[in-house]
Amino acid sequence: MKQIQAYIKKHKLNEVIRSLRKAQMVSGLSVMDRHGFGLGWSEADESEQDMLAGVKLEVFCRDEVVDEVVALIEKASRTGLKGDGKIYVSNIKQAVRISTGERGEGVV
Repeated sequence: MKQIQAYIKKHKLNEVIRSLRKAQMVSGLSVMDRHGFGLGWSEADESEQDMLAGVKLEVFCRDEVVDEVVALIEKASRTGLKGDGKIYVSNIKQAVRISTGERGEGVV
């Protein structure tokens, strides 16, 4: 199982969600508002108001579809401009469905 964290521009969120729903490779996702910065941040830009607003997507998927899911997110969120975001992929050792106690990839 994999966890995909994608930091993207807020105005690209609906396009990413439509793309993932159409592909039917993930059973769900979480979205969180975020503020942050990347390369080019300077000491003159010290306040949170100077940071870029965006969203963080969190998706869990099976190992065999991770490359396709990452490609869908990348394509749907790209504007070609600086600050489009980042995608990170992590391994997940275990998942548990709280309502049933089910464990493993079936939870995802």
